[in-house]
Amino acid sequence: MLTLIYNAKLILQDAVRPGYVVVEDRTIRTVGFGEHCPQLPYDKRINLQGAFLSPGFVELHTHGAGGADFMDGTLEAFEQACMTHLEHGTTTILPTALAATKEEILRSIDCFKKAKKVLAGKGPYLHGLHMEGPYLNKDQAGAIDPNYIRNPEPEEYELFLEYGRGAIARWTLAVELDGAEEFAKRLRQEGILPSVGHSNAEYTQVRAAFEKGATHVTHLYSAMSTIVRKGGFRHSGVLESAFCIPEMTVEIIADGCHLPIELLELVYRVKGPDKVALTCDSMRCAGQDVRESILGSLENGQKVLIEDDVAKLMDRSAFAGSIATDDRLIRVMTQKVGVPLCDAVRMMTLTPAQIIGLDDQKGSIQEGKDADLISFDENIQISGAMVEGKGLLGTLA
Repeated sequence: MLTLIYNAKLILQDAVRPGYVVVEDRTIRTVGFGEHCPQLPYDKRINLQGAFLSPGFVELHTHGAGGADFMDGTLEAFEQACMTHLEHGTTTILPTALAATKEEILRSIDCFKKAKKVLAGKGPYLHGLHMEGPYLNKDQAGAIDPNYIRNPEPEEYELFLEYGRGAIARWTLAVELDGAEEFAKRLRQEGILPSVGHSNAEYTQVRAAFEKGATHVTHLYSAMSTIVRKGGFRHSGVLESAFCIPEMTVEIIADGCHLPIELLELVYRVKGPDKVALTCDSMRCAGQDVRESILGSLENGQKVLIEDDVAKLMDRSAFAGSIATDDRLIRVMTQKVGVPLCDAVRMMTLTPAQIIGLDDQKGSIQEGKDADLISFDENIQISGAMVEGKGLLGTLA
């Protein structure tokens, strides 16, 4: 199958250029510039009529969308959430399992394995689960139910690792907990990315965890320690550590609510687009017009309120999660923060792909990579999507 996508504005790593892409089966065969395309016996021609052609978005942290949460424990919920994200340009997803009972966590692993098979060829690529807990700091629980937060114990996490072998890509943990250092080492041995989050760690603890392989920070600024005084001396927290360790990567919830515009700009300027991934950290009501929802599973989740374009705890004491999809993040970063489009897209594509070791296959319009492509207009309204060479929506259908 040979497909020509032409009359497009290609979003590259450092520029936007008019050009075309030739897709052969599931792979990008040729990337060219200008109006003149190679004359080949194409099976399909797609005229984008001047629209942007971008790599598909790579989402490292989402709890759900379209009325479904990945903790609901059903294949249907996985499908609903993933297909909703695909409609908004996300072609690679790390579904996130929240801190919960042992049984619910095992069930989420089961559902992921089934969904990966079912969605292959018709939905987003499911690289692996992101486990957000349960080994977190209760003082930084955020919207996570503290009843399900605990210290890492080998007896339990070895069960998870064995049961989820090949299905877990990333694990958020509080690195200051007893047993966390050994747990982080085990994660790296299993090829899983340890990520610092929901943590009260100080710089020395974060630095030690970084050396053990915890090279990423979960939703920077949210649910983490910052500067504290002890005996008059200031001590840096997770937040400052992320800035002070140049090689450390971070993710930011760029919905325009979790962080004010000036902090989004600060993170972009200090860390740079090659160290910052955008994430929606969305819950089940992303892509819906509702006033109330549930964070976590339907049976054990927490009721939340939707107002001011964000989810809040019912007492309005804190945010409960994002209602954003990834196209909104690009709009916020370009239209409100003023980031160049190619940088904003990089933070939603190539950078997250690099963080999870997928950049040899995903994340950029490059010959030899998977044909994960999306099209959108000047307002980042998604008009089409293609996953591994198969068009699914709108213009690319």
